[in-house]
Amino acid sequence: MFAAFFRDAGNQMSTIQASAREGITAAVRRLLTDRSITRAFTAHEDLREVGLTSLDMVNLVLAVEAELAVSIPEAEITPANFRSVATIEALVEGLRHRSAA
Repeated sequence: MFAAFFRDAGNQMSTIQASAREGITAAVRRLLTDRSITRAFTAHEDLREVGLTSLDMVNLVLAVEAELAVSIPEAEITPANFRSVATIEALVEGLRHRSAA
């Protein structure tokens, strides 16, 4: 019984993580499309190298907050936290973990 619970909890966590990554990727894709950039990118690729500008990064913060229903504290809005889809995902998961504790 406990094994099934943990297995289900693990699947739920994977779904939450996948949906966070999907939401972040969708937000980045929208910003890139607005700039007529259609190139593919990976989760670990530097978003500035992909084509996002400083203004795009500000819009990305707002988009991530809206898309994932999170509030990102001002102190967490740093270039390092918004370098890639993976770093944004780690930030969001950390914020969610802290708010759940």
